[in-house]
Amino acid sequence: MTTSDTFDVINPATGAVFATAPSATPEQVDRAFDAAHHAFGTWRRDEDRRRAALLAAADALEAAGQDIAATLTAEQGKPLKDAGGEIYGAALWLRYFASLEIAPEVVQDDEHGFAEVHHRPLGVVAAITPWNFPLALAMWKIAPALRAGNTIVVKPSPYTPLATLAAGEILCDVLPPGVLSVVTGPDPLGTSVTRHPLARKISFTGSTATGKLVAGDAAGDLKRLTLELGGNDPAVVLPDVDVATVAQELFWAAFVNNGQTCVAVKRIYAHESVHDDLVEALAAIAKQVRVDDGTAHDVELGPVNNRAQFTRVRDLVEAARTEGGTIAAGGYALDRPGYFYSPTILHGVDDAAAIVAEEQFGPALPVLSYRSIDDALARANAGRYGLTASVWSGDGERASAVAEELDAGQVTINSHGTAVRPDLPFGGHKWSGVGVENGLWGLRAFTETQVISGPYRRP
Repeated sequence: MTTSDTFDVINPATGAVFATAPSATPEQVDRAFDAAHHAFGTWRRDEDRRRAALLAAADALEAAGQDIAATLTAEQGKPLKDAGGEIYGAALWLRYFASLEIAPEVVQDDEHGFAEVHHRPLGVVAAITPWNFPLALAMWKIAPALRAGNTIVVKPSPYTPLATLAAGEILCDVLPPGVLSVVTGPDPLGTSVTRHPLARKISFTGSTATGKLVAGDAAGDLKRLTLELGGNDPAVVLPDVDVATVAQELFWAAFVNNGQTCVAVKRIYAHESVHDDLVEALAAIAKQVRVDDGTAHDVELGPVNNRAQFTRVRDLVEAARTEGGTIAAGGYALDRPGYFYSPTILHGVDDAAAIVAEEQFGPALPVLSYRSIDDALARANAGRYGLTASVWSGDGERASAVAEELDAGQVTINSHGTAVRPDLPFGGHKWSGVGVENGLWGLRAFTETQVISGPYRRP
């Protein structure tokens, strides 16, 4: 469907409008949901067709990868190589769920009768996706929803609508009409989607504040709900690490996608015996990183995606500086158009500082010192978030014991965020989310449980 209403899309590398995107009207949102509702009746019944369609969608997405990557870089800011990696990941998720089985669970089958647990599709699913990984995180919802037999209406962030629209057009060429729709526009479009009476489930990825509003919308008619929300992910560094080795991995675990990653390291707790050396090593890396337009040669980090987030990161760093924090590297905006901020390493702040207590979601990393592991764990577990965490040590057994004490949905040892895979459940504790995505657990989240039982079935 087409619309005459549009809204501007800004290139974060310039701060200027570079394109417009269609702004869906309420009537068009209704038509998208009506089409999804109509398509559900046949889509849900043909499992082989669904598998084949997901595989064809993965092939089509990869075939158009170069063009979509250029669009993604222009609207999101990430380097072209990272945009290409995101498209590869999106295709990987499609292929994984195409292969995933969701067979009935036989609880009883004997001379007294039978009982089976089935997982039935819900119907129409509404998906709200963020601006940091617009295609990858859309596919976290699209792939399992369609594999389970649902149809889906996707609303991407108004900061990054174009790559999702392009992917939607490609996927719609290999999917039956109505199975997938993408609607774009500024607020209040999201509310129109989450409150739509035909949506049986909402899958949302974004901020905790917005997630609470989405949960309120879902409550009105008891829509099923998955929320992947904010995180303030700690890394706990034990005194037996080799600083030179872990610094490189910790840096990129924090600054991947310019720190605009829900699972990025947001704060480091380093034992006092290695704290100073680690700060120095991280700062040395930060000073060498090339920050530039995502299309530039050898660029490593692009701009912050939007002005509001750029301002937030800048203000958090300035507040830390005012409160006595020491900037070991960065701490300033680049003198050029766009939303560029230097990779920043800081220390000398306490846990009450906003840059430690809150999710910064940008290129700034505080490093804090601790004396005892109990103190480090108490501080790492403090607060309302619990998405991911990591432990760094030369002693695997000791690291595992520490990992078990961290209150987070995923905890990794000597790496961070590496358990984000299509075959493992992903979800946060506390204010970091409700429910899980990925793996068989995520697939079942797009289904309703149904028991079928009866008398003995003769062979």
